[in-house]
Amino acid sequence: MPTPAPNDHVGRLVLFGAPGAGKGTQGRRLAESFGVPLIASGDLLRRAIQSGTPLGTTVRRFVDAGDLVPDELAVEIVLDRLGQPDANDGFILDGFPRTLGQARALDDRLAAEGRPLERVVELRVPTDQLVDRIAGRAGIDGRSDDRADVAQHRLQVYLTQTAALTEYYRAHGILASIDGVGTVDEVAHRIDDALRRLGPPDEAPATLS
Repeated sequence: MPTPAPNDHVGRLVLFGAPGAGKGTQGRRLAESFGVPLIASGDLLRRAIQSGTPLGTTVRRFVDAGDLVPDELAVEIVLDRLGQPDANDGFILDGFPRTLGQARALDDRLAAEGRPLERVVELRVPTDQLVDRIAGRAGIDGRSDDRADVAQHRLQVYLTQTAALTEYYRAHGILASIDGVGTVDEVAHRIDDALRRLGPPDEAPATLS
């Protein structure tokens, strides 16, 4: 596995891309290398479901259908996790934000704390390959949201609701879009090159609006 870009720290980073784009694999690598938490919204939602609470029951309905969890629920769950001490010095977000509303809520929270989002890396993978990846993952993990019918729906939801974040983050100068097709190491090299191009976190734009 290649060595990450030689910055002092990874900062506050979003890994962005469609379901099956490889965010989890690359996020785990970066989190381990930089010693910051990988905060995957999917994991947080599954834990909420497993808790058996009313919140978890509500979340399950959306996840099992392949729909996005309503912004207010997703924001509540993820921002609560970002408030934990291990995220103070940086974090990697995987699967959040997924809508412009979530992105703005994240911006508002981080700006209020004086620690704005610094870098966004988008992994781009053709739709046909995404479907194949998700189908393979379903066979291994048995996740209800990775069934073929649900996977197709999730990808459609991504294209209609989440892809708009590309322009949102590009307009603020913190986005790098890279090719997510290839071996894990090949994609990792591209991510590291993208982080170098974006520059160290303290050189990223100070605010989003």
